[in-house]
Amino acid sequence: MGTPEFSVPALKRLILDRHEIAAVFTQPDKPAGRGQHLHIPPVKSLALEHGIPVHQPSRIKTNEDVCAVFEALSPDACVVIAYGKILPQWLLDIPRLGCINVHASLLPKYRGAAPINWAIAKGERETGVTIMQMDAGMDTGPMLAKRSVGIGSDETAPELSLRLAELGADLLSETLAQLAAGDLRPISQEDRDATYAPLLKREDGLIDWHMSAEEIANRVRAFQPWPGMFTDFRRSRLLIWGAQARPTSNSITATSFLEPGTILAIDGSGITLHSGSGELLIQEVQMEGKRRVSAREFSNGARLKQGDRLTQ
Repeated sequence: MGTPEFSVPALKRLILDRHEIAAVFTQPDKPAGRGQHLHIPPVKSLALEHGIPVHQPSRIKTNEDVCAVFEALSPDACVVIAYGKILPQWLLDIPRLGCINVHASLLPKYRGAAPINWAIAKGERETGVTIMQMDAGMDTGPMLAKRSVGIGSDETAPELSLRLAELGADLLSETLAQLAAGDLRPISQEDRDATYAPLLKREDGLIDWHMSAEEIANRVRAFQPWPGMFTDFRRSRLLIWGAQARPTSNSITATSFLEPGTILAIDGSGITLHSGSGELLIQEVQMEGKRRVSAREFSNGARLKQGDRLTQ
């Protein structure tokens, strides 16, 4: 059970390991793009290539057809990776070895729908993958295996997602073999250590210039490709694609009297702004409806100068 690109490496690994995959469950096809043409989930595409039956129910909890499919298949295990739906207890109880979830964090930290994004946004230097046995809670089940990795200082959410997807596929392969052999003892999570990674919303991307430069730069890396980090500029939305926090320089004195979002300098490296704490170097931007450009090119076209504010 999975939907986005993050789920694909694990399905590939299950196929490579010669598991008998009785069925794939994924989200329904959805319209996308200007033409609103239907796009199939990446997991569905891979499943169809290998002749695996695909099911795309719009709901699970009270779906009698889904219940009939699971009871008929009576699977040994159900692997769940970024499926996007809450599984009811009746489904969790059917597989002999349970429902096994690959979660992109070191649980109990960052339970929820967007663990990769929030780990970067919060400035974490380490994250990883946890394989857990699902229960009725939100990522609260007992843990079967963990593996950690460092987060690069400039690494974006899409880049980290690719690494964690491959790591999760490898760890899943090992864990299923050990689980089938009875060699694993699940470890309960410590709820007191839990943190949460809620589903991203459009408003999460609106820049608060009173944040520190480091917080803003982390969110620029974390909230790609959606919702992105953006600000209002001359009645249009300006999306920030690249930014770095810098120590405060002496280029302008008395910066404490400047409004956050004020331009301190413009040079070949980009646009340097005053934030709530520290200086933020903006390197790449995109005006709504236009292409991505360097911050220097943007500043030339917008005729920005030192002392201007990048927000209204």
